[in-house]
Amino acid sequence: MIWSMGTAGEDARRSIIDGTSIVTKEKGMERTRAILVDVTKCIGCRSCEQACKERHGFPKETEAKLSPTAFTVIEEHGDKYVRRMCMHCQDPACASACLVGALKKTAAGPVTYDAGKCIGCRYCLVACPFSVPRYEWTKLVPYVKKCDMCAEQQAKGQAPACVEACPTGASLVGWRDEILELAQRTVLTDAKYGTHIYGSEEAGGTSVFFISDVPFEQLGFVAPPRQAMPTLSAAALGDVPTVVLVGGSLLAGLYWISERRREVARAEAAENPGRAWTGQPGSDDQKH
Repeated sequence: MIWSMGTAGEDARRSIIDGTSIVTKEKGMERTRAILVDVTKCIGCRSCEQACKERHGFPKETEAKLSPTAFTVIEEHGDKYVRRMCMHCQDPACASACLVGALKKTAAGPVTYDAGKCIGCRYCLVACPFSVPRYEWTKLVPYVKKCDMCAEQQAKGQAPACVEACPTGASLVGWRDEILELAQRTVLTDAKYGTHIYGSEEAGGTSVFFISDVPFEQLGFVAPPRQAMPTLSAAALGDVPTVVLVGGSLLAGLYWISERRREVARAEAAENPGRAWTGQPGSDDQKH
C-alpha cells in the first residue's frame, strides 16, 4: 500500500498495482517503509513542515534549515521547492558511530533515536553524510534531534504527518520495494524526469527517495559515496591505533558507571526518605 492525500495518491496506487515489476522485491527480508518525494509536484505550501511541527508540538514558525524544532523544511532553489529531512539510510552512519546504541535502524525502516541512551558525544552529527542530526545547544540537558519518519504512527498503520498533509501527492509512503518501483517507472516513462533516483544508491541506499526534472546538484543535494558509510569507516578503522578503540570502550564504560551511580542513588533515596538525593550514592546531605 502507498499512502498519499488527493488524486495524485490514487494515481500512484493504481500505477503500482498495474504493470510488471521493474525492481527486485525484498525477498527473504522483512519489508521496510520508505518515502518518495517528487520535486516536480511540490508547490512550496509548507504543509509538510507545519504538520511535522504540530505532530511534535514544536513552535509553528517557519524555519529555513533543519533544527531541533524543524525535522523537515522546504528550501527554494529558483522556481523549485525541495524538502529536507532525514534520509533514513539502509545502513546508517549515525547509528554506526553511536557508542551506546542511541540511534538504530528499525526493522520497519525508520532510523530512531533513544534519548535515554545518549551520552552527548555528537559523533552522529559528524558521521551523517547528509548533515541531518541537530543538537540542542541552548538547553541545559541537550539531546540530539532528527526525524524518525513518524515511526510510532506508522506502527499503528498511519502515514507520517508530512505525507498525510501533502495536498499534491508530492510525498508518498509505502513499502520500500514498491516505492522504488514506482520511482523507476516514473522516471523511465516520463521524459521530463532525470533518470537518477536520489537515495537509491547514495550512502548505500536510503529509505527516502527523490525524483526531479532538474539535476540534483542544482538543487543543493550532496553527493556522498555510493558505498554504505559504516563499511567505509570499518575499513578505515583497520588502521586506527588501538588507543582510539580503547578510548571508545572507555567512554561506554564511563556511561554505564554513571548510570549505575544514579540508580544506586535513587535506590538509597527511596530507602531513606529523610535523605536529600544529590544524585550521588552514599551522600550524607540531609534536610533539617
